[in-house]
Amino acid sequence: MCGIVGIIGKGDVASSLVEGLRRLEYRGYDSAGIATLVGGHIDRRRAEGKLVNLENLLKTKPLAGHLGIGHTRWATHGVPNECNAHPHATARVAVVHNGIIENYSELKAELVAAGQVFESDTDTEVVAQLIDFHLAQGKLPEEATAAALKRLHGAFALGIIFAGHDDLLIAAREGSPLALGYGDGEMFLGSDALALAPLTQKISYLADGDWAVIRPDSVQVFDRDGKAVEREVRLTQLSGALIGKGQHRHFMVKEIFEQPQVIGDTLNTMLNPATRTLTLPAVPFDLGAVSKVTIVACGTSFYAGSVARYWIEKLARVAVEVEIASEFRYREPVLSPGGLAIFISQSGETADTLAALRYCKAHGQHTLALVNVAESTIARESEVALLTQAGPEIGVASTKAFTTQLVVLAGIAVSMARAKGKMDAAEEARLCQALAEVPANVSAVLRQEHRLREIAETIAPARDVIYLGRGTGYPIALEGALKLKEVSYIHAEGYASGELKHGPIALIDDHVPIIVVCPTDELYEKTASNVQEVVARGGKVVFLSDKQGIDRLATKALATVELPQVDPFVAPILYAIPVQLLAYHVAIAKGTDVDQPRNLAKSVTVE
Repeated sequence: MCGIVGIIGKGDVASSLVEGLRRLEYRGYDSAGIATLVGGHIDRRRAEGKLVNLENLLKTKPLAGHLGIGHTRWATHGVPNECNAHPHATARVAVVHNGIIENYSELKAELVAAGQVFESDTDTEVVAQLIDFHLAQGKLPEEATAAALKRLHGAFALGIIFAGHDDLLIAAREGSPLALGYGDGEMFLGSDALALAPLTQKISYLADGDWAVIRPDSVQVFDRDGKAVEREVRLTQLSGALIGKGQHRHFMVKEIFEQPQVIGDTLNTMLNPATRTLTLPAVPFDLGAVSKVTIVACGTSFYAGSVARYWIEKLARVAVEVEIASEFRYREPVLSPGGLAIFISQSGETADTLAALRYCKAHGQHTLALVNVAESTIARESEVALLTQAGPEIGVASTKAFTTQLVVLAGIAVSMARAKGKMDAAEEARLCQALAEVPANVSAVLRQEHRLREIAETIAPARDVIYLGRGTGYPIALEGALKLKEVSYIHAEGYASGELKHGPIALIDDHVPIIVVCPTDELYEKTASNVQEVVARGGKVVFLSDKQGIDRLATKALATVELPQVDPFVAPILYAIPVQLLAYHVAIAKGTDVDQPRNLAKSVTVE
């Protein structure tokens, strides 16, 4: 969602603030701005739209100052325009904010009655006005901030600077992530460590309820009760070199083509190819004693969990429920004693998933996080965290994070089956061999890019697209439809193939492409039958299968894409690749903003 950067530097910080914001572009945004102290006074530059608009403004109206804050805004309260862009400021204070102030209406009415004058439609401005009100009563910045924080309800990460205090930056966190960076006579603030990677590798993370008084050579952190606390300072491995596009046109396609490498890296954390055995990193509870598994996630991660349900139930014979995080805790689900709750989140900061984690912990569940960011809140608060090795994923539409999540979930399924005594050594060796071959097979799928680009040209004019799949192919159909919606803005839906005749078949005509995910597994014949039904009604089928499957249905399809013949266990990992490439090339054909689709954010840190 929104991105925050703050710097107390030794020289002018405007360019460094903009560079920090650029590293947060992957979160999604629709306006940007920075504020610095110039001669003790707050000065701002804000612009609607992309960062280039802010950069152009700074060329004509430069901004000096060695203390500043910056922000990329994804609109929640108030339309995306310059007036609603952050930082929000009075003559005394400027604020950047990620999150939502739930009681802003009540606070705004109170402040307006007290004489405070508002300029924007945002909930954020109430924070600046509330602090300003306390400053006007003679409170020091630290006192005014502490008083204001006690009144705020909601999720927020805040960066705050004050007129006349050119050595002071205050940060606060409740629900939304915030990192502090430590330099030599300099200090930094960011929504995540990636924003600070070029500036420092010494990072600490504020906990919920923390607020920090930051000066060039010191940091004082206080908890929600005002008690001084220490937060661990650690070295992060993130590097400024990790976010280049290389030879690729967009981050999305770069990240698609990184998948053989990152899948291999993720497998190397679990798989011994010599013995064809699989070992998860230390899990502090007995997988064999797990009575039930609850998987909680959002969006693409939810579809990864949906694949895992098939794997775990089939291999380990353990009941699995897959839950949408935003709905999970509100129905107060009944959780089985001895159950395991798995939380999947690329960023490790997804607000709904974090809330579900806390609910499960409070109800006695073992908790396991599957994340791509070791320092994230979900990782830190879970009993055990398993890491994908995807590296920073900048494109808003998740690609390599999804497939590496599937790899780890496959590892969990095999490990649980073995712990339950449901899998012998021969079967484990067979599945481990299939996993070991995935990176090479993904490379083979990527060589079909030209074919997928051609097919994309025929799909781009469509208003509606249907994806079909059975078994583990069903979640891939759902994921394919989501990818197409995200980056091309074409309406798409994924269906279980067997559900076709229960309603969706009414949508079939010669204007609606049908993308079919159909490896030659035990369900192939049933899916093939559904394809025949589609073709009989004029449907234009794009058939994703292996050579054996294509040979049996090629004459019925408008187009085919041949994938390697693989063990059905790993098929969903491979079949994720063509639906990603298809979505990408349809978006290119339509001319959309692939890496930053409209209205979307990379990391959803509010409910």
